[in-house]
Amino acid sequence: MYGTFWALVPPIVAIVLALITKETYSSLFVGIVVGALFVGGFNPVDSLNSMLNDGFIGAIADGWNAGIFMFLVLLGIMVALINAAGGSAAFGRWAVKHVHSRVGAIITTFILGVLIFVDDCLTVGSVMRPVTDSHNVSRAKLAYIIDATAAPICMIAPVSSWAAAVSATAQDLDTGISGIQLFVQAIPYNFYSLLTIVFVVAITVMGFDYGPMAKAEMKALQGELGSLGNDEENTVENA
Repeated sequence: MYGTFWALVPPIVAIVLALITKETYSSLFVGIVVGALFVGGFNPVDSLNSMLNDGFIGAIADGWNAGIFMFLVLLGIMVALINAAGGSAAFGRWAVKHVHSRVGAIITTFILGVLIFVDDCLTVGSVMRPVTDSHNVSRAKLAYIIDATAAPICMIAPVSSWAAAVSATAQDLDTGISGIQLFVQAIPYNFYSLLTIVFVVAITVMGFDYGPMAKAEMKALQGELGSLGNDEENTVENA
């Protein structure tokens, strides 16, 4: 099967399953199993041996790829546990009781985005949407604040998927320091991330918007919050 079309079957299986189930890790695992079956000639013992020794253990010996994967899995587990324990929901309930202005609602969204930036932003959106809706903050502004917070924080936080990837790449460079040390020392030069965070805080405190965002905020002040892809729900809420 080497060098033939069958070599493409495992990644095709993984991609198709990921698109259908929206579950990346399980789809990748199934793809790995299919590839191992091909390598082992569909012999269960040989396939398991290939998957463990040639795949997982070999990846650890050759580089940081397996280590990065395990780091991301553990990071995801940590966020899932925080959400399952009700930490994010409790923060949302606290915000509903204590936030009394549009600026406060946006700043609170920013703070929550900083705290759980490793998530895929769905948690921050679902937790803070009731708070921002109650203060007539447009859905477009909510989406922007979440995205403009999570991405820059992820790019400068030492504990993140981005830090793991950059550290692994920089590990092979002849810099005289470790990959994570190089990442930390480069944070002050990550102008995109730092200036984006400053920009988010500045436009929030000053109440300054421009372009399409300004139009969305003007409509929000009149009760038309906009939509984040669910027009039917938004129509019912604003009816």
